[in-house]
Parts: sequence; C-alpha cells; structure tokens
Amino acid sequence: MGAAASCGGPAVKREEEADDDEKVKTEAVCRGGAMATSPPVAEPSLAALAAAEKDPVFISVSVILGDGLYNLIKIIYATIKEIMNARSKQGRLPLVRAQNDNDNEGSKLSAEEKLRNDTFVQDKIPPWLAGSGYVGLAAISTATVPMIFPQLKWYHVLSAYFVAPLLAFCNSYGAGLTDWSLASTYGKIGLFIFASWIGQSGGVIAGLAACGVMMSIVSTASDLMQDFKTGHLTLSSPRSMFVSQLIGTALGCVIAPLTFWLYWTAFDIGNPDGMFKAPYAVIFREMSILGVEGFSALPQHCLAICSGFFVAAIVINLLRDVTPKSISKFIPLPMAMAVPFYIGAYFAIDMFVGTVILFVWERVNRKESEDLSGAVASGLICGDGIWSVPSAILSILRIDPPICMYFKPSLTS
Repeated sequence: MGAAASCGGPAVKREEEADDDEKVKTEAVCRGGAMATSPPVAEPSLAALAAAEKDPVFISVSVILGDGLYNLIKIIYATIKEIMNARSKQGRLPLVRAQNDNDNEGSKLSAEEKLRNDTFVQDKIPPWLAGSGYVGLAAISTATVPMIFPQLKWYHVLSAYFVAPLLAFCNSYGAGLTDWSLASTYGKIGLFIFASWIGQSGGVIAGLAACGVMMSIVSTASDLMQDFKTGHLTLSSPRSMFVSQLIGTALGCVIAPLTFWLYWTAFDIGNPDGMFKAPYAVIFREMSILGVEGFSALPQHCLAICSGFFVAAIVINLLRDVTPKSISKFIPLPMAMAVPFYIGAYFAIDMFVGTVILFVWERVNRKESEDLSGAVASGLICGDGIWSVPSAILSILRIDPPICMYFKPSLTS
C-alpha cells in the first residue's frame, strides 16, 4: 500500500529526499567508521553495484544486435533474390503475346509510367554535382570532425567516407524492398570497428563519433531515395526536392542545436530516474566500451546471459517469419522488448494501453480504425512532443506547478 501526499511544489519532495540521503550517508559512516560500536554490516561493493546496473544494458544490447543481424541478413537475402529474379526475367523472351481485354488498361498504365519517368529524368541532378558534393563534404568533415573529437583522426574519418557509400547503397536498396531502414545496424558495425581499431587511447569517444558519421550518411541516403520515389509518383521535380532537402538540412543545423540546448538546460538528460533517460546513449556507450575492451569488460556471467538473449532474438524473428500470419501476429518483436527492458515498464505500459484501445476500436468499427488509427497515433505523438517545449520553457524559468502528487511506501512499525 502507498500513501499519497500532495505538496505545493517539488521543493518539499527534494528536501525529503535530501534528508533521506543524508540519513543513509550518516548510517553508512557510522557502520564503517572507527566510532562504530557494532561490527560493520557487509554491503555490496561499488564494482558489484556497477555490474548489476550494467546487466540490463548489455542484455538490451544483445537483443538489439541479434534483431539487427537477423534483419540485415534477411534484407541482403531479399536484395540478392530480387536482383536474380530481375536478371532471369530479362533473359526470357516472350514467344507469343496473348491479346486480352486488359490491353487498354495496361497501355494506360504504361503511359502514366512513361509520363512519370519522363518528368523525373528531364529534371535530373547531374552525376558530377552529386559526386563533387560528396567529395567536398568528405573533405570538410575530414578537416573539422577531428577538431571536435580529437580522438578521431583524419584518416579515420576518411575511411568512414570511403566505406559509407557502399553501406548507403545496400541500406537504400534494402529499404526500398522491405520498407525497413537498417542505418542503426550499420552504425553499430562501424562503432565496433572503429572502437577496436583505435583501442584504449580514446576508442570509446572515437567509436561513437564514427558511428554518428556513418549513420548520418547511411540514413540520409535511404531517406532521400524514399523522397525521390515519392517525387516520382507525384510527378515532382527531383531538383526541387533536392533543394528543399538542402534548405531543411540548413535549418536543422540551427534548430537541432538550439533544441538540444533547450532540453539540456531544462531537464536532467540522462538521469536514470528522470523523465528523459536517454537509454540509447547508455546502450551505444556500452557498445563502444565493449568494442575497446572486449568481452573482458563484461560483468560475471554476463556473456553467457547475453549470448542466450542474442540467440533468442534471432529465433523469435525466425519464428515470426516462418509461422502463419494468424500466429505470428502474437509473437512479440525483439527490438520492442529490448528498449523497455532497460528504460523501465512505463514505456511498455503506454504501448499496451494503446494496443488495447486499438483492439477495441477494431472490434467496434474495423474500417474506421484502419482509416484513422494512423492519424490518431500521429496526433498523440505530436501532442506529446509539442508539450515538452512549453514544459522546458517553464522549467528554465523555474516555474513550479501549483500542486504535485507522488506516492511513497507507507511507514511500518
């Protein structure tokens, strides 16, 4: 049972928590100090506590890596299969073309497709512009990124720019076939490679920086290809879309740092007990540490546990693909299980409540739910995100809510 307490602001709560912390510290000093009258009580060491805190992180990492590896192999297989099928179709020459009633409809579709192709090609972006732009950006990044992250040398950045186009092509083609971008998976691969390459002398920071460089290239290429496909379907000019992308990127270079500063100033970013835990920051950092120090950095028995979760993630994905749709829809996604496993149950509870609402809505009116569920979800996400801005402003101005409520354990004698 818990006792609910209301207060005029968070100041009372902070004072009570401070008093509790002071009591704990005083008791710890009395137990372990020279003035203690009773034998010291055995307490867990700092290393044991750190290992206990890291276990959920590494389990989440193992599930994410297993899920990413499976989907990477799956998309590569689908890509190769699609290429082989396209080549085999090109080698087949039709001997007899049967006439049917669908010829007029087919000619109409081919005319529309021809119009799209002509519109898209006549306003295409010159290859020399794309190549020179990439080389120029690579040169700028090679010169500036080591200034921001001294652990990352110029040849590391240049190596990332040499490898990134190949990964960007694979990700763009795979996303076009499966509608699934694996930019984060390619980024994790780069993180491990660069962290282990640089080693103990700044490998953690350098691995994270290289991961950011590769993820930005790979994800941008995939997003741009999807935008170009949308432009092809809507008879839009590729040059106009590309200029719009450049304008949006320029605005993002200003808006993104300001937004980060706003959140960093207003909230306790990264606090495990706070509102914005930033779980992926901890996960990627632990991955980088693992790439630098190897498996010896893992807590005791962590490798065996993580291996089990890694294999389980692959097996669950395999079961989702081989079982019928009526059964696979009840098998959970490993990636969806990995994130709440670390950040806590509230995220999973929110998703469960939304799932229940959608389930009831489908039973009441399936057609309406199929048409409007996406709009409702977008509205909820947008509203939740927009509210964080005034919340941050109020926090910066040190304006506390007039009333707050929290729950704490009831006192027992």
